[in-house]
Amino acid sequence: MSYRPLGDSGLMVSAVGIGCNAFSRRVDLDGVRDILGAARDTGITLLDTADSYGIAPGASEEMIGEAIAGQREHFVVATKAGLPVGRANGPDFGARGSRHYLRRAVEASLRRLRTDRIDLFQMHRFDPVTPIEESLGVLTDLVREGKISYLGCSNFAGWQLADADWTARTAGFERFVSVQNRYSLLDRSIEDEVAPAAERFGVGILPFFPLEYGLLTGKYRRGQDAPEGTRIALDSRGASWLADADWDTIEALEAYAAARGLRPVDVAISGLAAQPAVGSVISGVTTADQVRTNAQALSWEPTPEDLVELDSITSGTSSDGSL
Repeated sequence: MSYRPLGDSGLMVSAVGIGCNAFSRRVDLDGVRDILGAARDTGITLLDTADSYGIAPGASEEMIGEAIAGQREHFVVATKAGLPVGRANGPDFGARGSRHYLRRAVEASLRRLRTDRIDLFQMHRFDPVTPIEESLGVLTDLVREGKISYLGCSNFAGWQLADADWTARTAGFERFVSVQNRYSLLDRSIEDEVAPAAERFGVGILPFFPLEYGLLTGKYRRGQDAPEGTRIALDSRGASWLADADWDTIEALEAYAAARGLRPVDVAISGLAAQPAVGSVISGVTTADQVRTNAQALSWEPTPEDLVELDSITSGTSSDGSL
């Protein structure tokens, strides 16, 4: 496992992280403990959750809180708030970036996680109601109180990331050190505005959905039903997901991997990990074996020539090896 600073901060994270969305929904407590054991064995430190994850709001955080007892210092715990969670954090009237709401959300996450600090607290999405000054102001207070170590955001547009960074620097607030957006070899839209903004302002990128629901793992085939028990097979939208997939690119990536003696998952994860500003590639898991598979993907370190070819396969326009 390799470790990197997240953006230009001092927060060191493993180059692969664990997405905890399925905890309590498809993974029970014993399964979570097995996943954390595999994480420790492979050197993965970053656990990414949110107050909206789980079979009910907060359920993923609660499982993590119970499972990390006695091993808290081995993990970087990241969580988020800002998606609808009913009344779990009290009435919000759609202003989930407000001073009142964010403080309640952080306090609730701390209780569920059974910890005295959140290593990385992220606004789950941009709040169009609350001025960013207000959100950053209360989050800065929470950092200074020791309840949060670092701040991040998720699902922000490039201009929103730039505006937040300018506001923080000019007002003396804590800055966002990370941005977590969808990013994969099949979905590179983040590169239009968000990735350049992240590079410019020293913000680390945390890609989520890097395997595109498993389409980049090699276990699905064009024109065939999803294997029994897989995530797509269990999803009511699975058939249309497979039908609409970009099979030309998927199969080209599989051929690219095979030519190098690699698995498709190696290319999907390490190809992203090699991109500028990427801090940790966050992939959701439901088993300890998936943790080990994702960690092993980093054994491939693409050369500049590898990245140029990968760029051409995934329809990029750059010629310097970045996707």
